[in-house]
Amino acid sequence: MTEHASLAGLPAVLTQVRAKPLFVMRLEVRKLLMVGQTPGGLRRIGVVPGGTFEGERISGEVLDSGTDWQTVMGDGSTRLDVRLMLRATDGATIMMRYQGIRHGPVDVISRLEAGEIVDPDRYYFRINPIFDAPTGPHEWLNRVIAVGIGHRLATGPVYSVFEVL
Repeated sequence: MTEHASLAGLPAVLTQVRAKPLFVMRLEVRKLLMVGQTPGGLRRIGVVPGGTFEGERISGEVLDSGTDWQTVMGDGSTRLDVRLMLRATDGATIMMRYQGIRHGPVDVISRLEAGEIVDPDRYYFRINPIFDAPTGPHEWLNRVIAVGIGHRLATGPVYSVFEVL
């Protein structure tokens, strides 16, 4: 990979994004509640009754309290605005919120919307989690910027979430 001219002369830490795995999260999502077409796009809400997350430094369950507020834009892309409550294996409760974007070829998105499992290489599905953890063993999450890569299954998404270093 050749270095772009705008990166020339910068310290190495500014020329690439480095990340390490944080956890894999699997969410259950109920059938979408349709709000309908609004001036801002087609609005719908997914209720998240649970799920799991598992990583080297933190694991646990997703509590029955989450919502996924979606906007399908005029170009066919879907914007996500999600709030979840996580319970770590030690009992700590952590708030997680993320925004995301999913888009791809019309036929691929139509298949996803119909509940088909589509190769995740065929579409773009990314999120940017932010955490609010209580003081204690997981407060390090409050200082993490994370990114996630998603894959839509019939029951809900699975995300590989990475800490940006």
